[in-house]
Amino acid sequence: MQIEKQIAEIQGVVDDVLNMALSKGATQAEASMSKVQGISVSSRMGDVENVEFNNDGGLGISVYVGKHKGSASTADLSKEALALTVEKAVDIARYTSEDPCTGLADEDLIATEFPDLELYHPIELDPQKGIELAIEAEKAALEYDERITNSDGASYNANLGMRVYGNTHGINAGYPSSRYSLSCMMIGAQDGDMQRDYAYTVSRQAHLLKSAAEVGREAAEATVARLGARKLPTGKVPVMLHRDVASSLFGHYVSAISGGSLYRRSSFLLDKLGEQVFPEWLNIEEKPFLKGGLASSSFDSEGVATKDMTIVENGLLSHYLYTTYSARKLDVKSNGHAGGIHNWIIGTTGQSDAEMLKEMGTGLLVTELMGQGVNTVTGDYSRGAAGFWVENGIIQYPVAEVTIAGNLKDMFMNIAAIGAERELRGGVQTGSVLIGEMRVAGS
Repeated sequence: MQIEKQIAEIQGVVDDVLNMALSKGATQAEASMSKVQGISVSSRMGDVENVEFNNDGGLGISVYVGKHKGSASTADLSKEALALTVEKAVDIARYTSEDPCTGLADEDLIATEFPDLELYHPIELDPQKGIELAIEAEKAALEYDERITNSDGASYNANLGMRVYGNTHGINAGYPSSRYSLSCMMIGAQDGDMQRDYAYTVSRQAHLLKSAAEVGREAAEATVARLGARKLPTGKVPVMLHRDVASSLFGHYVSAISGGSLYRRSSFLLDKLGEQVFPEWLNIEEKPFLKGGLASSSFDSEGVATKDMTIVENGLLSHYLYTTYSARKLDVKSNGHAGGIHNWIIGTTGQSDAEMLKEMGTGLLVTELMGQGVNTVTGDYSRGAAGFWVENGIIQYPVAEVTIAGNLKDMFMNIAAIGAERELRGGVQTGSVLIGEMRVAGS
């Protein structure tokens, strides 16, 4: 009951600042408030490096005076500070330029139902327990193989938070959430070659995290596997993005179909609604109401109700992603994407990763991507990569210091398979992705 009481108190504060804004001359207003309590613990070579407690909170308000917008925020939640924050927001609104697309989301789009999505699973924030987990992960990694010579540290994080959003259309809703994670990064050496790699686990429920020993062993195993890495000759080969990094490919798709990119006319997928952008077998579902999902929410950051959507159907670009502002710029309606996406489930062709390697035959398995060489205006793609060279479906040796390049339009259309073993540690749930051909630049 304690958490419900805290949320009700925050809703009271939000209600107060909205009424204050109206009394000071705003025609519309919206406010969001969050509170987070957490611990962060890190160790290195068995010694505690860092123990942090955080107890953060803040309120942000946007007010609209006609079509003029002003925003202000405060971490001081005293009545005087809140009143001053509202006053500043209203003052700012009087000086900003008029914008016909500004204002709250349309009232008929605002969420009215708030199901329990099971995002809150509190445990005691115990730094000693966090220290033990971090040290245990490192110990398991160091004992895994004599080639593991050093540690770049292990860390445990636990956060319990709550978020409330309200606006003058009548919504004033909030929910609590929890998030726990454990990570470990190790350094290995062999014949003068040094490599590092890591492993991590994350969940809304602490007891669903992988064990510390398992995280440590995974980090050590990944590090050892990279020792003796070679460059590759430049050429065109099939490329398989391991599921750990494959979600980034769909992150570029998110950027390209976001309303902000569209109204600025800075996307290679401009004016492509209803057209084929992926193979016909590929569907992408958005599921905001997944119980315990890392990106679940019944409303977006503007209070617009989220809904299940088929983002890509039979390879067709079925929906763009709109906020209120971008929707008005493009003369359409918001579809609940202020603040990002809500659990994308990427379709699969059903193979295991081992079966996909066999299907690839000879090519590059990418397990790490580096750099930001992606242009969403043209679709040009070029990123540093590391991974493994594969022949006849069998991993031969590790690869480092190569660049993979192509164009996202071709890469999307040339997806030959997506694995059944999914990456579940983020907002995009996908298996490994096999792309028919990419340019690999090496020695």
